[in-house]
Amino acid sequence: MSRILVVEDSPTVLYMMANTLAQGGYDVIKATDGLEALRLAAEEKPSLVLLDVILPKLNGYQVCRRLKAKPETAGIPVVMITSKSKTTDRHWGLEQGADDYVVKPFEPVELLDVIGRFVPQAK
Repeated sequence: MSRILVVEDSPTVLYMMANTLAQGGYDVIKATDGLEALRLAAEEKPSLVLLDVILPKLNGYQVCRRLKAKPETAGIPVVMITSKSKTTDRHWGLEQGADDYVVKPFEPVELLDVIGRFVPQAK
């Protein structure tokens, strides 16, 4: 089963994303700040990271750069999931190494479609 690391500081959004992923057949790992995200990515080696931009301790851009800079996590796809919707925000996220960029709010099926481009669904 593919494991997805969801990095989100909003309990409501984290719950919704984790529930959507579980229903899609994915195993979910949760982090609520940037430092926890880096630690869990290194320890758990998830199949993909869903990464909010606005986070405590380290923002999503910083987390993405660090994940992509380390050989042990560089190959993990990172999809930024954020309310930052300007074209420049998207461009900056992709420049930091993100593999895709999704703007909140999104539909659950959209989230599963994006993930499915990078990792197989269990169901």
